[in-house]
Amino acid sequence: MTKEKKDTKCDDLIDALLEKHGISPEAVLGENGLIAQLKKRVVERALAGELTHHLGYAKGEAPEEVDNHRNGYSKKTVVGESGAMEIEVPRDRSGSFDPLLIAKGQKRFEGFDEKIIAMYARGMTVREIAGFLLDHYKVEVSADFISTVTDSVLEAVVEWQNRPLERSYPVVYFDALRVKIRDEGSVRNKAVYLALGIAADGTKDVLGIWIEQNEGAKFWLKVMNELRNRGVEDILIAVVDGLKGFPEAITTVFPLASVQTCIVHLSRYCLSFCGWKERQALARELKAIYRAETAEAAAKRLSEFEAGPWGKNIR
Repeated sequence: MTKEKKDTKCDDLIDALLEKHGISPEAVLGENGLIAQLKKRVVERALAGELTHHLGYAKGEAPEEVDNHRNGYSKKTVVGESGAMEIEVPRDRSGSFDPLLIAKGQKRFEGFDEKIIAMYARGMTVREIAGFLLDHYKVEVSADFISTVTDSVLEAVVEWQNRPLERSYPVVYFDALRVKIRDEGSVRNKAVYLALGIAADGTKDVLGIWIEQNEGAKFWLKVMNELRNRGVEDILIAVVDGLKGFPEAITTVFPLASVQTCIVHLSRYCLSFCGWKERQALARELKAIYRAETAEAAAKRLSEFEAGPWGKNIR
């Protein structure tokens, strides 16, 4: 019953506001529409509540002997996902009030920077990002502003790249993927090499990401030395592709590691022995071997495969 009363009051308030401001899209969702005004009022009321908590008394109820008082407001423009919003931030005479909702010096709501970084990571230029923000959020920002936002993550990236690693990993996958990367003012497809470690408790951790012009044993040897310098002492199983010299690069730094070719690359190699029309059927047969529950079951299925028509045709 209480909930129904609260909902009714809320609905009555919404109806009154819509009657006052109108129900057109611009009146409700526009730059100065009802939603924008409500957000502004809610933020200002929240800041006023923070100041009341900071001072210890409500407005107009100051004790006779008090060291700090309210001292008017200062205007501030903050940028959020819905655009720029000018608010009035309450002040105190001592200058000790530091709001939590919008901290001193903060000019952007949480989440806005992440949008800029995401657009930059997808390959959009600074000019394209500025145009997007102007079209969608009615916010005009400079190139320096966008650069400041994107540069803010560099320190965290460097810290992540050099963080210490576990002493031992049961399994580490070494592979590459193609991504779009900004390079000298243009966006290009580049190979990004990564090491994915499986910890003893089964959790996965990206140990590192590297961008190199050419993949080779010399490059991977450098990667192995970096992992060693960051604390890795042993890798039980290293899963790699068929790159020549790759196993030697691993065992040079981790001599006890067992190097295993990735099942995907093994499957591709096996499929190269048959025609295109036969590949789908052959892949199903190989999958039954690779996904066997035990080594004994895999060996049995391999023997059946060799004795069957596939084994005879491939030989």
